Amino acid sequence: MPRIPKTPQLSRRSLLRSLGGGAVLGALAGCGVPAAYVAPGDRPAADLSTQDRRLTWANWPLYIDTDDKNPSRRPTLEAFEKSTGIAVDYVEEINDNDEFFGKISPALMNHQQTGRDLIVISDWMCARFVRLGWVQEMDRTRQPHVARYLDPLLRSPAFDPGRKYTMPWQSGITGIAYNHRRLGREIRRVQDLWAPDLKGRVTLLSGLDEAFALLMQANGVDVTRWTADDFHRICDQVERHVRSGQIRRFTGNDYTKDLVSGDVLACQAYSGDVIQLQADNPDIRFVVPEEGAELWSDSLMIPDRARHKANAERLVDYYYQPEVAAGLAAWVNYVCPVPAAQHVLAASKDEDTAALAENPLIFPDATMRRRLAIARDITSTERVEFAKRWNKIVGL
Repeated sequence: MPRIPKTPQLSRRSLLRSLGGGAVLGALAGCGVPAAYVAPGDRPAADLSTQDRRLTWANWPLYIDTDDKNPSRRPTLEAFEKSTGIAVDYVEEINDNDEFFGKISPALMNHQQTGRDLIVISDWMCARFVRLGWVQEMDRTRQPHVARYLDPLLRSPAFDPGRKYTMPWQSGITGIAYNHRRLGREIRRVQDLWAPDLKGRVTLLSGLDEAFALLMQANGVDVTRWTADDFHRICDQVERHVRSGQIRRFTGNDYTKDLVSGDVLACQAYSGDVIQLQADNPDIRFVVPEEGAELWSDSLMIPDRARHKANAERLVDYYYQPEVAAGLAAWVNYVCPVPAAQHVLAASKDEDTAALAENPLIFPDATMRRRLAIARDITSTERVEFAKRWNKIVGL
């Protein structure tokens, strides 16, 4: 089993620095999304999996286990290739959801192959692909481990009921991080961010898709069915905190630097980042607020016209074996979508690896799980209006 990496890893949550892919979707909606929509019968291509034992997989950098002595080697992926005879061309080409959308959307809207059999993007972007018909339904008869081991919390998001088209690669939580020693007290609720002793020492995430759900939950909103009124209410609240000077700024992943330096005492944060920060500073804590927090995923999808669909489906199922999922979780340190992997890690003879089984940011405990929800996605109709208002507040 891979050892825990010694260096922090990059967060997978991309930032909405401009309308970006949202603007693309808005333009499609304005012209009539049906022109870009691909009907189910037009999505498949002849599957060459039986005679051509390979596939191409596009993923984010630093998002799979590597060998400590030889970082170019990927133990779990090599084991798959050896056991199946399927060669995997693993390409670390995804650095931003909107950027990748722009890269492959021309092929997809024109019913052409993308050159990729499997991709990993964030669920809010997966929702757009599913809505546009740009991904294929997976054959669950080829995926017995998925059916058995997928975390019940992740089984049926609003954008993909029953997970027909997507499958979580890794998950995470958007919550609150804070420096307990410097602040001198606990934070339990989002409302605690607005206390006088935190004036000018709070940051929120700049990305609309990353920020809105946690703020809505603070208002008691069920984020699986939020409304436009709920969105505008949080915008009104955030605007007031900006004017009062309570919010220092809006950030990308650089919130970690502010938290470590002490310039910021509390911030909106991702669970995977905080695990890495805690390795160097145990005073940094992560909170799933009492009102709730957002559970999100970066998910695997098979794009339209993929030529090795069966091979891709087999690879997805392979990573849902608890032993394989445990090896991946020990390296990436995100919320594992396979709860059964916890027992595998707990049985490890390596003390550091075994300790991961008790980390609630990898395997949320019962109390934390009750507070987690997957937010419904922002529709293409809503996105242009909402992004315009949010970006004005953030200063993008």
